[in-house]
Amino acid sequence: MAPLVTPIREPQRGGSQAFVADLARGLTDRGHEIHVYAATGSQIPGVRVVDTGVDSRSLASTLYRADAAPTANFTAAEAAFSAAYARVQQTRYDVIHNHAFDPPAVQLATMLPSPVAHTLHLPPDKRMAAELSLAARGTSRPAVAVVSQSQATAWRQVTPVDAVLPPYVPTGLIAFAPAASHGVGAVFAGRFSPEKGVAEAIDIALAAGIPIDVYGDSYDDDYTKAEVDSRRALAGVTVHPGVPRTLLWTALANASVVLCPAKWDEPFGMVAAEAQACGTPVVAFNRGGLSEVIVDGVTGFLVRPDDVGGAAEAVRHVQALSRRACRQHAERNLDFGRTLDAHEQFYRQVANGGAVNG
Repeated sequence: MAPLVTPIREPQRGGSQAFVADLARGLTDRGHEIHVYAATGSQIPGVRVVDTGVDSRSLASTLYRADAAPTANFTAAEAAFSAAYARVQQTRYDVIHNHAFDPPAVQLATMLPSPVAHTLHLPPDKRMAAELSLAARGTSRPAVAVVSQSQATAWRQVTPVDAVLPPYVPTGLIAFAPAASHGVGAVFAGRFSPEKGVAEAIDIALAAGIPIDVYGDSYDDDYTKAEVDSRRALAGVTVHPGVPRTLLWTALANASVVLCPAKWDEPFGMVAAEAQACGTPVVAFNRGGLSEVIVDGVTGFLVRPDDVGGAAEAVRHVQALSRRACRQHAERNLDFGRTLDAHEQFYRQVANGGAVNG
């Protein structure tokens, strides 16, 4: 079950959407029969995608906002997941794996006949935690996974966590040119919302005296107007719409540094992993899972949260880092094959009703 707030297709709207597509393709390539239930308009080449009949625009009010009060009305989400799960029940599955971060996706999954697992791609949320607690009281407690050790620590304050399943990246598909130069300028890639720190990325690049290319689309229109549009005309700033990941990887590879100044506890940090696979170092605020992705002083620099000046200073030192070391770290520690191995083990345990070890 994919997130239904956006279609699963390139360019992806967020990291969880990109990961669902990668996971489905990877498992299919390993010989598993995978069906992805997704919003209307979704496409994953080589994978069977089942149209749930859900128009993602009907769920616009439920889009996640890290700095907003939990006031979302989930009536539309209840209708969407009721329809989606009705379609799921037409087929018998060994495991049903939900990636949607909506309380109704947890609540309604308790009525499914197959073993259920949920991956929580976002930080702790009281309403999601409450639904998971209710689900745990049923005859078959769903398995719960998160995407980093940092996230596991946070979620375990409110609900049991059975597994950590990082969304590593397909390094074999990401080109690396060891003889390449140190690249030119900075790149930021991500949705335009406060938690991702696009405004801070622009400020860091300009403070460091280098140009920046920004890739992404508006997720929070008020934020985009106030913080991104107001910076578009600044010298050295180029804002691009979101692009397919293969094109984004080229942009990352051509940069001297990729900036990830997250304003929240980043659950994982796929762009940081992709950048290192390209051989490009990353400068990031030391928040959440980013410390598990970046090797400080080797594949990038982790600076104090919200320290724009410190990040700009770090940018000035990235050329001293080895781009080959970035690539090697990605190949050894951030490769998608490890993700597939972990999911296969996780699914076997869930399907067999055994304990899942986190």
